[in-house]
Amino acid sequence: MGYVINGVEKETDEYGYLLEPDFSEEAVHVIAAAEGIELTDDHWKIINYLRQKYQEDGHTPNLRNLIKGLQEDGIMPEADNKRMFDLFPNGGAAKQGVRIAGLPQPYGKGGY
Repeated sequence: MGYVINGVEKETDEYGYLLEPDFSEEAVHVIAAAEGIELTDDHWKIINYLRQKYQEDGHTPNLRNLIKGLQEDGIMPEADNKRMFDLFPNGGAAKQGVRIAGLPQPYGKGGY
C-alpha cells in the first residue's frame, strides 16, 4: 500500500501510516480522500497541531494529551473525546488524524 503524493509514490506501513513524514498540503488531501474524510477547518486545526507537536517532540501526543493541548492552547477549547471521534471516526484523532496528517505511526497507545 502507498499513496501517490505530488506524483511520488510514498510508502506506508501495514496500517497506512507514511514511513517518512510528508508535511505537504497535498499529502493531507490525498490521505483524507483515501480515508473518506471531507476536511473541515476543525480537521485542519487538529492536523496542524499534530504536525507541530511531531516537529517539536519527534512524536505525536496520545488522545488525552492531544485534547488537553488543543484546549489549553486555545486552538479548540471545545475539544473532547466525542468531538475527536466525530471528526476522525476510524481510530480518533490520535490515530486516524495522525495518518491523515501525513505522519508516521504513533508510539504505543496513540503516541507517548
